[in-house]
Amino acid sequence: MSRPISEDDLHAFVDGALADDRRKEVEAYLERNPEIAERYARFGAQRDALREALAPIAAEPVPLNLNLGHMVASRRRSSRSGWQVAAVACLFLLVGGGSGWMLRGMESDHPIGINALAQEASYAYAVFGPDGGRPVEIAAADSDALVRWVEKRLLRPISLPDLSGAGYRFMGGRVVATQNGPAGLLMYDDAKGARIAIMMQPMMRHDQNAPMAEHREGDVVGYAWADNGMGYSLVGGLDTADFLHPIANEARRQIQAKT
Repeated sequence: MSRPISEDDLHAFVDGALADDRRKEVEAYLERNPEIAERYARFGAQRDALREALAPIAAEPVPLNLNLGHMVASRRRSSRSGWQVAAVACLFLLVGGGSGWMLRGMESDHPIGINALAQEASYAYAVFGPDGGRPVEIAAADSDALVRWVEKRLLRPISLPDLSGAGYRFMGGRVVATQNGPAGLLMYDDAKGARIAIMMQPMMRHDQNAPMAEHREGDVVGYAWADNGMGYSLVGGLDTADFLHPIANEARRQIQAKT
């Protein structure tokens, strides 16, 4: 049985670093998820543009003072070349593998604050919401371990809203990577298996407090807000649009009561 497609797989696909079998699995996944495919296509285009821009520099011969043998021989005579070595290392890291991951935050229209959180919550839901194999990393049965893990990564206390009154059972959660650092993602489902999720993340520079507002990204709808330096977004599919707002209000009420 194939393992679920992860963000690491998607960025490795952009970088052309996947084995053939895994590459075919990712291609099939992207065909089923055109919005995610479009997003990662932008990363690929940015990577290619960066490589093209830096190609003349990368093609230049390595200067004598950056030659490894020369540096070893002259190490005792001078320490001035340290910054040059670091610069060359950064250059080749950008041009080579891993550029897909580093380019995540380079889009000129990159949103900030609560808008960035809303967009990342939509992306995370699009990836993990329909995942039939591993939608959560830590199951609800280990909620204490999940809370400790998320709090350790976010450096903030968190609480797990109980949405059973709205018909949604807590499934568990995970920590996800975003353009603005780690975030916690909590997953819930109803009796029919339909899922909604809550993303939470510290608001470091913008929107320490923000009123609840609706957001949409493709087939994902959500409500995002921020209280006392923590941002939240409750997201679900378009079929949840008519009743997601009161659920978001209830989640916010519980979080405010516990923090």
